[in-house]
Amino acid sequence: MATGLRPARLRPSDLLRLGGYGLRSRPLRAVLSALGIAIGIAAMVSVVGISASGQAALDARLAALGTNMLTVTPGQTMFGDEATLPDEALSMIERIGPVTSATATGTVTGTPVYRTDRIPPGETGGLAVTAAQLDLLDTVNARLAGGSWLNAATARYPAVVLGAAAARRLGEVPAVYIDGRTYSVIGILEEVPLAPELDTAVLIGWDAAKSYLSFDGHATRVYTRAIESHVEAVRGVLAATANPQNPDEVDVSNPSDALIAQRAAARTFNALLLGLGAVALLVGGIGVANTMVISVLERRAEIGLRRSLGATRGQIRTQFVSESLLLSLLGGAGGVLGGGVVTFVYAGTQQWPAVVPPWAVAGGLAATLLIGAVAGLFPAIRAARLAPTEALAAA
Repeated sequence: MATGLRPARLRPSDLLRLGGYGLRSRPLRAVLSALGIAIGIAAMVSVVGISASGQAALDARLAALGTNMLTVTPGQTMFGDEATLPDEALSMIERIGPVTSATATGTVTGTPVYRTDRIPPGETGGLAVTAAQLDLLDTVNARLAGGSWLNAATARYPAVVLGAAAARRLGEVPAVYIDGRTYSVIGILEEVPLAPELDTAVLIGWDAAKSYLSFDGHATRVYTRAIESHVEAVRGVLAATANPQNPDEVDVSNPSDALIAQRAAARTFNALLLGLGAVALLVGGIGVANTMVISVLERRAEIGLRRSLGATRGQIRTQFVSESLLLSLLGGAGGVLGGGVVTFVYAGTQQWPAVVPPWAVAGGLAATLLIGAVAGLFPAIRAARLAPTEALAAA
C-alpha cells in the first residue's frame, strides 16, 4: 500500500542556514537594515542608560540632603513642661523593620565650655556639651575635618570632638575646660548639613557624660534613617514606638522636601524612557518590515523553485520569519553594545555613575526579536501564498 510523503521537518540548524543564506545573498542590504535596527536600539539603550546614570547621580545628591532621615525629639507634657524620651527609646526605634540605622544625642545641661580655666564664667560662647552615640557620624552623614572620632575607649574618658562652628569659636586648642575638668580635643567635624545643631556642639561620649558631667542618659534627639519607600509609614509609628505610654509627648520631623522632588524626578524619567524607547522600536520595526517585503519581491524565483521542489507553505513562512529574526537579532545585539558604550563614555565625561539597567539590555534584545517576528510575518505569509508557477513565471 502506497503511503503519502510527508515533508521533511526543518531543524533549528536548517533554519539558521536558510536565514543566513538570505542575508548573505544581499549583504549590503542586510548590513544597512541591521544598521538601522542597531541605531534605533542603540538610541534606546543609550537614552535609557544616560537617563538612569543621571538619575543615579541625582539620587546620590538628594540622598546627601537626608531624604530618608527623620528626627525624634521630646515634646511637651499636657501641663506644658518639657517631656523626656524613655531610656529604651533608641533601642525600640531600631526594631522598626524599615529603619536602616538610628542613633541619638543628649544635651548635657548646665555645662558651659571654655578654652581654659582663665576665661570669665560669663563668656561661654553659646556652646553646648552634647553626649553622642558612637555611630552618629554614619547616620547623619558627617565627616571629620581633622583628628578622629570617639571610639569605645575615648567615649569613656574626658575627650571631646568639636563641631565646625564650635572649633571656630574656640580656636585651635588641644583641650577645653568643662565643669572644672580639662577635656582633650581629639577631633573636629566638618559642617553637617543634615544636622546643623551639631556644628555648635562639643561632643562627648555617652558613658563619659554620665561619669563626669552627671548626664541623666535621656536622649534629646534621635536620628533615624529608613528605607525611602517606607519613610511616611515609619514616621507614622515613630512617636508611639519611642514613647508607647505618651506618644503625644514626642515630636517627629516631616519627611524632607527633597524626597518629594526625588520621586517626581523618577516619574519624569520613567515617562521619558518609555516614550523614547517606543519611538526607537517603531523605527526599527519599520526598517525590518521594509527589508523583508522587498526581499520577498526580489526572491520570487527562489520561492517558486523551492515550492516546485516540495517545500510547503509552512516551510516558506518559517524561512522568512527566521531570516527576519536573525536580521533583527544581529541589529539588536549591535545596538545594545553600542548603546552601552555611549552610556559609559558620556557618564564618564559627566562624572556620573555609569548605569545600564539590565531590563534595558534584556528588553532591547527581546524587543528586536518581537519586532523581527511581527515585521517578518506579513512578508512570510505573502511569500508562502505564491504559487510555484506564478513565482517562476514572474522571474
